[in-house]
Amino acid sequence: MTEQTAPDSTSQSEPIDEHSQSTLMASQILGIQEQTFSHKFWYVLRRWPILPMLVLFVMVIAAVFAPLLSPTGPRDINLRGRAAPPVWQSDWYEANPKNEQTYLLGADHVGRDVLTRMLYGARISLMVAVISLSVGVVIGSAVGLVAGYYGGWIDEFAMRTVDVWNALPFLLIAILAAVTFGQSVSIVMILLALVAWAGGVRNVRAEVLTLKTRDYISLARIAGASDFRIIMRHILPGVVNTIVVLATLRVGGLILAEASLSFLGAGIPAATPTWGNMISEGREWLSTAWWIAVFPGFAILLVVMSVNFFGDWLRDRWDPKLRQL
Repeated sequence: MTEQTAPDSTSQSEPIDEHSQSTLMASQILGIQEQTFSHKFWYVLRRWPILPMLVLFVMVIAAVFAPLLSPTGPRDINLRGRAAPPVWQSDWYEANPKNEQTYLLGADHVGRDVLTRMLYGARISLMVAVISLSVGVVIGSAVGLVAGYYGGWIDEFAMRTVDVWNALPFLLIAILAAVTFGQSVSIVMILLALVAWAGGVRNVRAEVLTLKTRDYISLARIAGASDFRIIMRHILPGVVNTIVVLATLRVGGLILAEASLSFLGAGIPAATPTWGNMISEGREWLSTAWWIAVFPGFAILLVVMSVNFFGDWLRDRWDPKLRQL
């Protein structure tokens, strides 16, 4: 009997092994590429505040170019479009053919376009926050510089003044100011500037107490430099980073304060389109026209969170103790 030799399994399995090995290598390469891309993507998002900067950029563009971007005027009334829903709720527009206008984010209870009023509200919020913050930062930085540099009774008096100022009931003062002087944008900016100045005094003072003991400050005194020159030329550049970070972190609080005052009726007049006024007007229509108050509230939430995230990023980048290497 002739012996039947078994087929060589090695020669048949080699092509299969090579094919599976190449497939495995290709999948590993793709997995590494996907992991590398996702790692780089999240690294960039953590390293740079892209989303907060994008939100703030959109807000600035909306505030500056509000007249060009708005489909209607902020006070234009369309009684046929009262409480019209956003454009994606097409059933209402089909049931009301006499209304010839389409509202992207809906209309309020008198037919004013919500998107238009939000764009103009961004302009008011940005203007109030920037002006009041600038005045408050200048005053607070000056007080912190003088208190930290001179010390003694000047420092003690400045710190006790800050303590008393922070203990005052801001909302009560704002309501009394609105009753006494009336509602206006200028009154709100003055009130917010008075709130903003005391926030960073202690931080600036602490930086000055550290910087004034440096050798180059002593050399400047020996060279005959005046106190004003030392403060402005040698100490102020060392605290600019702290001032900028504190100012950035205060923007969100000022926007919330302006919206709160307008909501309570102690801020900007109701006829002026602001986010706080829109929320105040829309709270009575939450059950039937939720978009009147929800969209301005979401805008406030988005902007305040973006400003806070951007301020945290600045602090982490400029503070050597918190810098992410």
